[in-house]
Amino acid sequence: MVQNKNLNILKIGLIIFAIVAIVYGIGLVFFTVGLVEMSGTDPFEPNWIRWAGGILIGLGIAAVLAFRNPVKQDIFVIAIALGSLFTGLALLYSLIFEMQPEYVAMFTAVPCILNLVISALLWWGRQQAKEILKQE
Repeated sequence: MVQNKNLNILKIGLIIFAIVAIVYGIGLVFFTVGLVEMSGTDPFEPNWIRWAGGILIGLGIAAVLAFRNPVKQDIFVIAIALGSLFTGLALLYSLIFEMQPEYVAMFTAVPCILNLVISALLWWGRQQAKEILKQE
């Protein structure tokens, strides 16, 4: 009972990461041009960013698979927690220092907050999962 309660934060973090990664991945794969136009940034060749959508979809599916036994997924959790942290910090830097008036701040602020929250949930859940492993 205590083990399941301790794993809830890690499981919530993995599911939120999976949902965000799959939604953004689908958006990047299929709606790249529309997302760029809505954000107000300069137009670019969509093929340069479309491949990142496939990687995000793959990471989202991997997070769903890791959800089944999150205690043994320490390396994967560290990798996606660091990736979410660095992405959130880069978006925060962009939001604070590089925002231009024609950009839509929502397209930077929402993923920034999501990534920082996901990273915190994953780190916190990972610490609790490590405590479970020490008890076994």
